[in-house]
Amino acid sequence: MWLQRVRAEKVKRGELLDVAWRHFLLDQVNSKEGPGWKLWEQSEENQGKTMLAQRAGEAARRQGRDAFERFHLALLIARHGGEGRIALNDAEALGELARKAGLDVERFKRDLADRSLVDIIGRDHTEAVAKYGVFGTPTFLFESGLTVYLKMFVPPLEDTMGLFEHFTALMAERPYLGELKRPQPPWPKGAVKPASPSRP
Repeated sequence: MWLQRVRAEKVKRGELLDVAWRHFLLDQVNSKEGPGWKLWEQSEENQGKTMLAQRAGEAARRQGRDAFERFHLALLIARHGGEGRIALNDAEALGELARKAGLDVERFKRDLADRSLVDIIGRDHTEAVAKYGVFGTPTFLFESGLTVYLKMFVPPLEDTMGLFEHFTALMAERPYLGELKRPQPPWPKGAVKPASPSRP
């Protein structure tokens, strides 16, 4: 959601931010099955809670980049936007998101059933781990080849670009920076302002 804001601001400035979203499976990383076990090789009913949403992203991508971007943003908002949390393995809910995002829903459902999408997801995950050392999301891969994992809350609107510019200036070209981490606790104390009570 933060990157969507950054992209919109860059467009206003006549600039481009190219984001190529790739797959990473937390269900694979957190598995207790051992190093030889691969989530994408399992039967559909044993593919965990997130694989269907990953497949949905690939099904949306088959309708073009804009369709994928709309669907992906809708999925992030439905999962993390604060008004309930969509179940990532609910095919009906994913189909409804596709409809709201303006996708061809019948095509989306056909593509969602295509087992070959799982192979794409497995390749992305394998490359992320083996080539770039990815261990969690979101991990950013910059044009410089450097990667960084970022743990954060969506920043206030007025800090959208400031945070992005500082983040990229700090992490995109400085291979000698290994880790920044706030002690926990107290983090995230003060990071998120409590929502004001709603009035009837």
